[in-house]
Amino acid sequence: MAPTTQNLQAASVLDELGRCGVTHIVWLPDSETGFMYQAMMRSPFAIVPVCREGESFAIAAGLMMGGARPVVLIQSTGFFESGDSIRGLVLDLKLPLLLMLGYRGYLGPNKPPGDSAARFLEPILDAWGIPHKVVDSDASCHLISEMYQQAQRTSHPAAALMGREYRG
Repeated sequence: MAPTTQNLQAASVLDELGRCGVTHIVWLPDSETGFMYQAMMRSPFAIVPVCREGESFAIAAGLMMGGARPVVLIQSTGFFESGDSIRGLVLDLKLPLLLMLGYRGYLGPNKPPGDSAARFLEPILDAWGIPHKVVDSDASCHLISEMYQQAQRTSHPAAALMGREYRG
């Protein structure tokens, strides 16, 4: 299927993670990831659900220590709640971890945010020195690989901000 500029297909995201060599997706299920959940269940990735976003970083760190190549898939509001885990584990240990953050309230480039979560996400990432790019269509899915490779190259986390709900 050719990349589209309007939709973000769950399969396109998972294909990109496959190209990166990802082995595990550590995630917190939410109401917006139904299509992603269905696609993940059919994928070759090991799916590691968590109860709270903050524990996703400890689990990802443990997987990395065991030789796995995980990514963390959570909402931006959960990222906010996970500050101490991000600081103490991901940043202080210099983990090359890709964060895939659901960009709650993102309405598009150069558009006012739909809620305060969108207004705060990028400034917080900037303050913590976590590079990030917005993925909001199949055509921009290649940015997932760019951010994954940047994390690997720099031994520092990087984020793909998922700016649109996944489609089936």
